[in-house]
Amino acid sequence: MRLPNQRVLWAVSLGHTANDMFMSLRSVLLVFISAYMMPMTGGQIGLAVSAVELTGALSQPFFGLLADRTGGRLLGSIGVAWTVSFMLLAMLVVTLGGSYWMMVIPLALAGLGSGAFHPVGSMHAVDAEPQRAARNAAFFFLFGQLGLGLGPALAGLLLDRAHTDYNSFFGAALGPAFPRLFIERGSVTPLFVLALIALPAALLMALTIPNRTAYFAHHPRTSTQASTPRAPLNKRAFAVFGAAVALRSLSAISVITFTSLIFQLKGWTPAQYGLLVSVFWVASGLSGMVFGTLGDRYDSRRVVMLSLLIAAPFIFLLPDLTGIFAFLAMIIIGAMGGSHSLVVVLAQNMLPGRRGFASGAILGFIFASGALGNLVMGSLIDALGPATTYQIVAGVTLVGGLLWLLLPNPRRPRPLPADSAPQEAVAPARA
Repeated sequence: MRLPNQRVLWAVSLGHTANDMFMSLRSVLLVFISAYMMPMTGGQIGLAVSAVELTGALSQPFFGLLADRTGGRLLGSIGVAWTVSFMLLAMLVVTLGGSYWMMVIPLALAGLGSGAFHPVGSMHAVDAEPQRAARNAAFFFLFGQLGLGLGPALAGLLLDRAHTDYNSFFGAALGPAFPRLFIERGSVTPLFVLALIALPAALLMALTIPNRTAYFAHHPRTSTQASTPRAPLNKRAFAVFGAAVALRSLSAISVITFTSLIFQLKGWTPAQYGLLVSVFWVASGLSGMVFGTLGDRYDSRRVVMLSLLIAAPFIFLLPDLTGIFAFLAMIIIGAMGGSHSLVVVLAQNMLPGRRGFASGAILGFIFASGALGNLVMGSLIDALGPATTYQIVAGVTLVGGLLWLLLPNPRRPRPLPADSAPQEAVAPARA
């Protein structure tokens, strides 16, 4: 499969990696903080994660409108830098001994940066080559998923040696009569080095994304767009689409949020459960390219439906698995989550001419429904335990998968000839 050659697509994709690498630190970071620095319940972890998701989600439609009007050059690049900076600030608060709520405030504000970046990135990814919209969207989300995969793995490795281990060291000598005798302590300062990886991506976007003048030279807001009446919105289709996306977010976002907690309770180290979370995101990103190609050729609704039906049994079994079987299940669940790009393209098709707003609205809704799912799952885990909660989510995933068949068949643009060479959709900005 030929790689895209549009420079702006590569720029926003690398920005996606940087942004999502820091956003994905949350589950590993919060579980580590809970174990070694500031005890938290499952509900508190879910609330902290949801605060970030909701802030980014609710702001994305607004940022999408700004992207449609400005081209999003500064919006996207500053958004990535904002995400990195406020995640580092939250870690600094914990390091200095701040309270739970003092940590949650900068965590929540970090979501604004992600909310600003995503509409810009997805808009430019699809605009780079509209005839291959699903493939390019999948390429953009692949880099985001790689960031989501790198974040937990790197965080786990850096944090694995950043805590005391007195109970393991003295446990053999003291015997089982003195379990967990010592209070373990840890530090999150090793994670600050990750900023050296993320911040250059923001600079690359600022140099590559076209400025307002260059963007509207290739995407003019013409009078024909203003004078042409828009087709009436299909309210039934939007209602079904919203329900289908919300239930998909429960399995694609909420499940992975508490995976670190489940396996930390089993005695796994930060490096081990960090790698497990990374496997999910990497599998999701790599499979996204396959789903993107399938979405350009076949019915996207059925592709999304099949991915959810296949994932449900492995979600059901995950809390009871360990070792290599846990990793295999996470690979399958993650791979089935690779249909993310198809959801965005479907939303853009439902709102033609407003891709920035459509991208911001659907991504915001995905993250918001995932955030609410985190709150529900955190409470259910505290009340019913992980196994029962994941069984409930597996059932919801099956029901949600069937909803995709109730959506209208999406219209796809005329495909490019097989031997056509794509052109640069937008000239990059001059330095």
